[in-house]
Amino acid sequence: MSSTENDDLIPVNITIADRTYRVKIAHKDEETVRKTAALINQKMLEFKSAYAGKDMQDYISMVLLWYTTEQQANGQSLYELEQLKNQLDSMSQTIEKALPTT
Repeated sequence: MSSTENDDLIPVNITIADRTYRVKIAHKDEETVRKTAALINQKMLEFKSAYAGKDMQDYISMVLLWYTTEQQANGQSLYELEQLKNQLDSMSQTIEKALPTT
């Protein structure tokens, strides 16, 4: 990473599972990172109240499993949308070829 890219990063303290992490992120990503950390903490509280666990590691694992499953489901949807777009593009080209040119 060049020093210019490193200069664009800002230090941010993020708390997840009662631990604070100091990370350097792009200013434009700060809101997203903070919202993600808040969502992780919210899900951990939900899992703590719904399931018995021995320690925070159990809840972190549950959140990780939940998050990964959500991402996979969203990724599959994006894949399906891409396939649909390709089919529509193909049909559009077929229609354009079939139309008489003036």
